[in-house]
Amino acid sequence: MKDKKELYKLLTELDGHPSAEYQQLVGDFDFARYVIKCNRIDVGADDVLSPIFTIRVPQTIAEIPDYLFDSPVRRTAVEDYLLRSLSDNIVNVANFDRNGIARRSILVSTPNQAILPRNGLLLTKEYIEVRVKIILPVQKTFVDGNPMMAINGDLAKSIFFEDLPEVVSNSLLYCNIETADIDAFVNGMEDSDQLRQHLTASGQVAYVAGGALLARARGSDMPDCERVVPLEVDDSLVQEVEVPHAGSIRGLGIPSGLTLILGESSSGRVDLMDAIAQGIYNHVPGDGREYVVTVADAVRINSEPGRSIQQVDISGFVTELVDGGNPASYSTKSAGAFTSQAASTVEALEAGARVLLFDEHSSSSTFLSADTRVTSLLGKSSRNTLASRARQMVDDLGISLIVAGSSLVAEFIPIADKILKVDNFRVSDITEEAKVLNIVPPAVPDDAYNLPSMLSRSRWVMPSSIDPSIGREDIVIDAKENDVLQFGRSLVDLGSVKQICAEDQARAIGFVLYYSKLRYMDEGYPLREILDLVDRDLSNEGLNALSRDVRGDLARPRRYEVAAALNRLPAFRVSHITE
Repeated sequence: MKDKKELYKLLTELDGHPSAEYQQLVGDFDFARYVIKCNRIDVGADDVLSPIFTIRVPQTIAEIPDYLFDSPVRRTAVEDYLLRSLSDNIVNVANFDRNGIARRSILVSTPNQAILPRNGLLLTKEYIEVRVKIILPVQKTFVDGNPMMAINGDLAKSIFFEDLPEVVSNSLLYCNIETADIDAFVNGMEDSDQLRQHLTASGQVAYVAGGALLARARGSDMPDCERVVPLEVDDSLVQEVEVPHAGSIRGLGIPSGLTLILGESSSGRVDLMDAIAQGIYNHVPGDGREYVVTVADAVRINSEPGRSIQQVDISGFVTELVDGGNPASYSTKSAGAFTSQAASTVEALEAGARVLLFDEHSSSSTFLSADTRVTSLLGKSSRNTLASRARQMVDDLGISLIVAGSSLVAEFIPIADKILKVDNFRVSDITEEAKVLNIVPPAVPDDAYNLPSMLSRSRWVMPSSIDPSIGREDIVIDAKENDVLQFGRSLVDLGSVKQICAEDQARAIGFVLYYSKLRYMDEGYPLREILDLVDRDLSNEGLNALSRDVRGDLARPRRYEVAAALNRLPAFRVSHITE
């Protein structure tokens, strides 16, 4: 291992040399308080001058107290906190160009409002390891009249010997961290986790604390300052839950079974449903949703016209298709509003979802319900709405449904277990009031239909259809925010998969698909078992198992979003189905 003096000398000697000679930085350099390591610099690649460097700080220097990460939940919180601190301090050392634009030479994955397991920073009892991308500086020069990109040794030295030491010291050494801040961050994470455990123990599916700020700014995960209305919960609905650090939390518990939430879209109903959907993640202090938690196996189902479908059994929702397809094994390159939501429902259940969320704001009106006042005049329909199947789904499959709306959900009133009303961000229980309304319950279509049999089918993935290569590149996987996943030649539209909350999560999904192909699809496992095995591997081995290359831009996805991306991959094909 070389020391920092040798790195300083090397950068001095390389000044003005061709940028390809940056390859001499590959190796380990001891900076006394930490070690910098670079495994590879690919000359000729698009990111030739921005390789990944691993920085390892021993705990004898960092001195992060053991009590802060003595459980998996607390460890994830501390790693997230340190990564945020690192990102903030990198911004502080950004250099400004002549146009006043900040130019960052050090890049790191930046967390958003959700706290996720990531591979950008690893904390152990022995060390902290962080993975950063460093943009190695170059300058344009001329050799024999020909332009050439040459190493800017002086600027490189300022990055490695001024910026990087400052960032590491201010972000990763406990002596420079506000103790109260990191304690509050970790304790908040533990309280949220305790709330989620309470849901499982009490047979509930979601909990929304009174005073929560649910409204989000358009296109952002931040609170909407123009619509900051704290959620109010009627006294009759208030549940008190004790958590380790915040003490008693008062709020709304949503029970298992079939819950209907009524309210206009502007009343806070849509915001409440969005918060419940995102409650599968814990959120940072000050987010407004710190104590809005949902069981981990809840999936939001949206209508998605135009998406592809591969051999999904939607016969529980439709008996005959206009295009002549087989409802028991339906495939299409471009689904309609009804069939897309029906397929997404079945796919989520296939992946193991136990709670399904529907809002009329993002649903197909014909899938959600029908008008029982005119169904007898229209004659027998080939379509079975969610309302007509909902009770059977809850009773026969043992799952829970939360359905929300105003004008399209009346049919759910006679069959709902609990009916809530949202009015100007105030939640009240109107179950008894609604049940006395003279609403005809939806006709049960073919009540002898065996719903569990619909989920007993196992789809087997055709491995050759999972191909992330382009030309000579074996693996081309990337994400554009959290809406689009590039997987080889395919672009996967994830815009309707709303529970993907970070670009790093979307990117990790792509690597999960490729990992699954290499390790399990070729071995002949059905999709459901593949999801089980990948979950096990990620829990045991971590995100770094997904990539042979060193990278720090992955966040752990859930199995449900992995399955959703696979089902939307244009090239995806099913080889066969077994019962």
